[in-house]
Formats: sequence, C-alpha cells, structure tokens
Amino acid sequence: MTATILLSQLNQMSQTEFISTLGAIFEASPWVAEQAGLKRPFEDIPSLYQTMVDIVKNSDSQQQLALICAHPDLGSKAKMAEASVKEQAGVGLNCLTPSEYEHFYQLNKNYKDKFGFPFIIAVKNHTKASILSAFEQRLNHSIEEEKITALEEIYKIAQFRLYEKLNHNLSS
Repeated sequence: MTATILLSQLNQMSQTEFISTLGAIFEASPWVAEQAGLKRPFEDIPSLYQTMVDIVKNSDSQQQLALICAHPDLGSKAKMAEASVKEQAGVGLNCLTPSEYEHFYQLNKNYKDKFGFPFIIAVKNHTKASILSAFEQRLNHSIEEEKITALEEIYKIAQFRLYEKLNHNLSS
C-alpha cells in the first residue's frame, strides 16, 4: 500500500516532484499535472481536481485527442499503464474467455475504425455486461458526441485516480 499523500505536501513539493506524483492521473499525459503544479497552492482536493479538468477542457483539440488516444483498448493484452491494468482487472477484463476477448477485440476495432480513437469508459462501478452495453450504444454516436463522452469518462477516471492517490474518499 502506498503512503498517504497530504494536500499540504503536494502544495509544498517541487514542480518535478509534483509532476512525478500526479503525472499519471491523466493517462500518459503528465502535461496536465505540469500545468496544474503551476497553479498551487490548492485549497482542497476538489479544487485540484477541477483545475486539472479545466486544463484539459482549455487545451486545444489536438492535445485532447492525444489524451484520448493515450488510453488502451479495453480487454486488450497490450502494455498499458499500471493504473489501467488495475482498473481493468477490477472488472475482470484481465481474464476474459477467448470468446469474450474476441468480442471486445471486434468492438474495439469497430469503434476505432469509426471514431479514430479508443473506446473509453471509467470501468470502476461497471461490469463486463454494462461495459459491453455502453460499447454497443456508443457506437451509434457521432464523432463529436463521442469525443465529448470520451473526455467526460477520462475526467471520471482521473477523479478516481486522484482520490485514490491521495487516499481520499470521493464522498467526503
């Protein structure tokens, strides 16, 4: 188990330590933590989280698309960030049957062919069945709807990761 990091410690870290500590909150996108670190001190964890979300929302569409594309395919056997491995394992995506793997593979392919980026969903609080249902439903979206949905899901993932990193309950 990792040691609890206090907000006061984050506020006092060097920029390099801050980026090292929070750089993985947004998948393979330490630039979000880098920019957030320049806006310290933070009054509370929700304001830190909102600052990070605002950085992404105010970034250009190329940066947003790069952030979306940094996420791995669900149920993939590809190398992915430690947090993604843990999140996907939490809903059993690390032990799919051959037919489930093939189904996820085909959905991922269809989705990427249509939208040009991976399907993203905050898997926490989901099941394989609810993820598959969302996959099927979201394949009917327009590319603009889906980009917005992907970013909203990324914000949820980041919130889960940030609160876990700071050992803070989301409901408190």
